[in-house]
This record gives sequence, C-alpha cells and structure tokens, in this order.
Amino acid sequence: MQKLFGEDVLYHGMPKYHTPEESNLFLSLGQHVDVYFPPRKRSRVSAPFVFSEQIFKKQQTTIDVLPDECLFEIFRRISGSQEKSTCASVSKRWLMLLSSIRKDEIKETVSSIDNMKDEDLEFSNGCLTRCLKGKKATDTRLAAISVGSGGHGGLSELSILGNKASKVTNFGLKAVAHGCTSLTSLTLWNLSSINDEGIVEIANECRFLEKLELSQCPKISEKSLIAIANNCPNLTSLSIESCSNIKNEGLQAIGQKCPNLKSISVKNCPLVGDQGVASLVSSTSSSLLKLRLHGLNISDTCLAVIGHYGVALTDVSLVDLHNVTEKGFWVMGSGQGLQKLKSLSIVNCNGLTDLGFEALGKGCPNLKVISVKKASLSDNGLVSFAKASQSLDTILLEECHVITQLGIFGFIVNSGNLKNLSLTKCFGIKDLPMRIPSDLSPCDSLQSLTIRNCPGFGNFSLALLGRICHQVQDIVLTGLPGITDSGVAPLIQNSDSGLTKVDLSGCVNLTDKTVSEISMAHGGTLEVLNLDGCGLITDASVVTIAQNCSLLIELDVSKSAITDFAIAALACAEHLNLQVLSVSGCQVSNKSLPFLKKLGETLIGLNMMQCRGVTSTAVGDLEGQIWKCDILV
Repeated sequence: MQKLFGEDVLYHGMPKYHTPEESNLFLSLGQHVDVYFPPRKRSRVSAPFVFSEQIFKKQQTTIDVLPDECLFEIFRRISGSQEKSTCASVSKRWLMLLSSIRKDEIKETVSSIDNMKDEDLEFSNGCLTRCLKGKKATDTRLAAISVGSGGHGGLSELSILGNKASKVTNFGLKAVAHGCTSLTSLTLWNLSSINDEGIVEIANECRFLEKLELSQCPKISEKSLIAIANNCPNLTSLSIESCSNIKNEGLQAIGQKCPNLKSISVKNCPLVGDQGVASLVSSTSSSLLKLRLHGLNISDTCLAVIGHYGVALTDVSLVDLHNVTEKGFWVMGSGQGLQKLKSLSIVNCNGLTDLGFEALGKGCPNLKVISVKKASLSDNGLVSFAKASQSLDTILLEECHVITQLGIFGFIVNSGNLKNLSLTKCFGIKDLPMRIPSDLSPCDSLQSLTIRNCPGFGNFSLALLGRICHQVQDIVLTGLPGITDSGVAPLIQNSDSGLTKVDLSGCVNLTDKTVSEISMAHGGTLEVLNLDGCGLITDASVVTIAQNCSLLIELDVSKSAITDFAIAALACAEHLNLQVLSVSGCQVSNKSLPFLKKLGETLIGLNMMQCRGVTSTAVGDLEGQIWKCDILV
C-alpha cells in the first residue's frame, strides 16, 4: 500500500475522510479487507459492503437555513449603511429582519466604528422626504425606506396617503420607527389597518418628531396621543381629522407635555369635546399660534376659554360648530385674550349674530383678516364690526344672505384701512339706487375688489363703488349678468393707481367698449385680463389690447367672438410679451398657427381646447415648434 501523504493523498488539500461516519466504516473493516489507494484516484474497496445514503446526502450550504435569531445577531453587527442596504437587497426576509433592528440594538465593534462614514453617524439630522400613495404604500416599501435612508442623512418627512389598495400595517410603522429616528414630520391618511401599536412605537423611537397629521385612521385612540405627548416634547404641529376613537384625554396630554405646540387642528372627531379642547388651549396659552376646530361637539364654554387663554393666538378657524350660541361668541370677544389675533374664519356657525360679531371686533384690536361664511349677520352687525375693528384690511363674506347693499357700503365707509373686499354668493344684495353725501370722503385704502356670483349686484352698485373707491388695482367681477359697460365705466375711469388685474369672466353683457376703455386708460399697468365667456367681445378688443397693453402677461378670451385676425394682431404687437393665452372655444383655425408660433417665443401656456377649426396635425406641428410652451387641446 502506498503512503498516504505528499502526492499520494486522495485530494490536494483535503482530508481522506469527509465525515466521521466515513472514517468509522473504513476502520471497522479489520485486517482481512484489502483497500487500495492509487495516486490521485478515487478509493477502491474490494470488500463487499454498502455505503449509507446519509454519507452522500447533499449538504445545504445556504445561509437561509439559519433561524431568524442567528441572522438577527449577524445583522445587528453591521453598522455601515451601505452594507445594510446590500444585505437588504438579498431577499425580502433579510429586508424585514434588518428593518426590525432598533438603533440601540446595533452592536458596535471597534473596527466598525473606525470604518463608519460621517453619514452613518447622523441620526438626528434627517434631510430626506418620502411620500407613498395608494398601492405604493406597503410595509415592504416602508422597510426599504427604513434601511436605505440611513446612508443619506436620515429620513426627515414621511407621508403615507392610503386608499383601499394600500397595505400598510403596524409592522411598516415599526420599521420606520426603528430605522428613522431622525423623523420630524409624519402624515398618515386613510389607513384603517394601523392602530395604537404602530404610533406608540413611532413615539418611543422618533423623539425628534415635530409635526404629526392623522386623518381617517379609525383605530387610533387617545393612547397614541398620550405616547406622543410623553416622548416627543418638540411637537409643534398636530392635526387630527376623522379619527373616531380619539378622546379628550389625548388632547389633554398633548397640552400638558408639549410646551412648544404652535398649531392644532381637530376636525370631525365625535369623542372630542369641551374638556379636551379647553384643557389644550389653556395649557398651551403661551405658545399656541394657530387653532382650527371643525365639526366638534363643543359649546360656549370652549369659546370662552379661547377668548381668555388664547393670548398668543394669531390664527383661529371655527367651522360647523352647531352647539355654540350667540353667548359663546360674545364671551369669546369680550375675554380680552385675543389681543394678537390677526386672522379669524367662521364658517357655518349658527350662533354668530350681530352681537357676537361686534364683540369680536372690539376684542381683537389687531385683527387683519376676517372670513365669514353662512352666517345670519345683518347690515347693523357688519357696520358695527367695521367701526370697532380699525386694523382690519381684508373681509371675505360668502353666503351671507341677510346683508344688503346698504351694509356693504356702510362697511366700506366706516373701515379706515380696508384693502380687500370679497363678496361671494350673497343673494340678499339688490341693485337699488342710493344717494351718498356729496361731502363723503373717498375710500382711498381699498385696492382689491372681488364680487362673485352675486346676481343682485348691478350697475348702480358698481357706479357707487367707482365714486368712493379711487385706488382699486385688482377687480374681479365674475358671474354678474346684470352689469353692462355703463356700470363698469366709473370703476375704470376713477382708478387713480392703475388697474393691474381685471377679471370680467361670465359678464355676458359687456362689449368691446369696456375693453377699449381698460386698455386705453390702464394699458401701462395692466398685467392680467380675463374675458372668459364674454360672448360680445370681438377682434376689435384684442387689437386695442395689442396696441396699448405692453405689460400684459396673461390674456383669456375663451368663448368670445374673436377670430384668426385677433391672434395675428397679438403676434404683430411690438412690445407685447404674453406668457399665458387662452382661446378655448373660439373661432380660430389653422391660419392662426404661424402667428401662434411667433407668440410662442414668450408663451409658457396656451389653451386651445374646443377650437374646432384647428386640426390635430397642425397642433402636433405647433407643439414641436414651441416645445417650451404647455398646450392644452
């Protein structure tokens, strides 16, 4: 028998026996067995015996046979972000395991710390923003974000906007919590599958959280808010909408534990009442700047607390508060706590009457903007508010049907600093002849006038406005079928500052005369002109615009009577630099395309919808020639 070493070994660098079982079989044969080992050959055994199948059974060498516990121990020793991302791309199982590792569970070694890059050490300064919508919102994507964001400075803002196709559970939120401790903003919309478990994990791990927005998450309760309050002292903004399980205790905890809270919005949460809102407002009186309450079961007590403790409030919005009465608004205004309030919006609150409105005017001396919708205010309340609130510069009234022409002009005359007046769908206004004193001082502060869909507002009212308002620069008169050229003329003629924006869309009785007066008197200042739906406007108007309005950047003559000649006139204007042009529904044809090409040198937007005289082939050629311009067809 040859020697079993040197070149006579079975395989180079390999032992003779691969397993203990193989060794025992050979050694147990005894001396009567002749075994021959030729050089570099397989062993040949002359003794008759059978090898066990277990000896030659194929061994599994994949790492996947390791249980999760072993892989977890391996993964938690990987500290580099690039190495983690590489491992996560191997399989979904590895990705999920890596995303389940908390920051405090990572085992740092001396070599790993020495080799770590700067970005791997940045856990508190997130800079990435991610938004998952619809079917793209899944636990797997959240796990990938959790693992992959570490190497790019960390995740700062995350929005998950779900729907029926979304598959986000608590596991996904936990993954984010474990890997994105730098998170400062979290938005969750329409996620019925998550509950307190996921939010509590976020609260425990993401302690830099500053903004939280929860909408249509029915399984989330006050436990989540309590956890946020206990662990996220930097919270500055909280928005809750349609979360049916959140109760007062959650808001109470937020108020007590979040001293930096600046903005709170609560909408359509049926279990939130006076106790929660009042406690929140009173506890954050020194920091809370913005408050929005929408569709809640709160009473006059809550408004009284706001009026007394809202010393830092600058912006308040009250919507659909049906249990609040006249007394509540009166006490709110009389509380003398709203000294810093600058913007107030009240929508569909039946308790708002003249008495409460006047009290708000007196109690909010620095109020700049007031918006009222669906209220039973009368002319007396409106005028009393104007006299009491001398800092007001903007008022927006919508669907206030008790207010008449007299109240509007009384408000304008008695407001010392009014700059913006907007009326929308106020059907109580009737166009009646009015006499105003000849010695009445003009309102030189009003700069913007907006009247939308108030069918009773006509020529008499516009003429009066033109007589007393001489500094108007922006005019929006839409959906007023009763006005004609004679009604608009006083506004145009008496504007000393020069009109910059004019919107007359839907005023079907206006003619070329009005457009000619505007372009002749204000062509040096006019920047935006909207004549959409003014069917009596013809090419003559566009010609005067092209000749006089050198600063015009936006022109809308949709559904008017213009033709190709008007487009040619615009293209031939020497100093015109139009950026947006709309000729939707006009009688233009392919003949206009060469002129549109020339206009395309400055155009960034062109609306040619429902222009039946323009073929699709011609539009395709135009798109290739003015590719910088967005064309709607």
